[in-house]
Amino acid sequence: MFLYVLGPVALWFLYRWYKESKRVSNKGDKYVYITGCDSGFGNLLARHMDQLGFCVIAACYTEKGEDELKKNCSDRLATVHLDVTDSESVGKAAALIKTLVGEKGLWAVVNNAGVSVPSGPTDWLTIDDYKAMLSVNLCGVIDVTLSVLPLIKKSRGRVVNVASVFGRISPFGGPYCVSKFGVESFNDSLRLNMGPFGIKVACIEPGFFKTNVTDTGIMKSSLKKLWDRLPQDVKDEYGHGFLGASLDMLDARFKLLTDGNLMKVVGCMEHAISAVHPRTRYSPGWDAKFLWLPLSYMPTCIMDRVLRKSSPKIPTLKFK
Repeated sequence: MFLYVLGPVALWFLYRWYKESKRVSNKGDKYVYITGCDSGFGNLLARHMDQLGFCVIAACYTEKGEDELKKNCSDRLATVHLDVTDSESVGKAAALIKTLVGEKGLWAVVNNAGVSVPSGPTDWLTIDDYKAMLSVNLCGVIDVTLSVLPLIKKSRGRVVNVASVFGRISPFGGPYCVSKFGVESFNDSLRLNMGPFGIKVACIEPGFFKTNVTDTGIMKSSLKKLWDRLPQDVKDEYGHGFLGASLDMLDARFKLLTDGNLMKVVGCMEHAISAVHPRTRYSPGWDAKFLWLPLSYMPTCIMDRVLRKSSPKIPTLKFK
């Protein structure tokens, strides 16, 4: 009985491996537009795709980021300044790209730019905190995609959106998970809408990896700032030791879960861009595959219990 089950499963994996191993041809004629190339996944992906022979258009927020990429890549790579929160900047970048790609069109856009702070308990935050992050992580993704979608239609190319496994589950408060759930929704609707045009849409859902987005120093500093601006009555509700416990938990969780091999994510991005038959979703990282995704499929009562057990304790409130 075991062999009857194992055989078809093994054949299915073999077929999937063979199907997904095929790569597109004429890489030197294909333009790939990547946002957030100053550092992290975007920077590595720009270099990697350049090495593979693609024509890379690397969007950076800083001149330093542009200069560093130009020094370390071939003449095929072009850089462009981009602030994804500014529609004028997005439009200027799209106009430049249209000039570069000509009638060939744009083969792929990779929406990689993103931020992770501020994050904290929901009642520590303001609507402006939400708006600031959503403008980068969600509205920026939508704006950039729409600005180049006509060029992608020309090439029957790809849209690759970098969401997060926290677009499937919300283990902490704040706008980060909200923004990534939004990216997942935009990705799904875009995939359905663009299918008839021959455009493939993929979503990357990484777990914890060592990038600026998961820099514990930045995150701890942000959490302290949120605490410092709270009214005293809210601090009293959470208790004197809550901040310290949260900072300790953040250190412990990131030390346990964070993966330093960024090429696991870059490899998924590259496959989504260059495979003849890319997947619709990629979930790089052992924590994404074996912790967060399985937990997201659990009944809500179980998921909530697990997440609360691993969170700092709040004193029991007494109501009059």
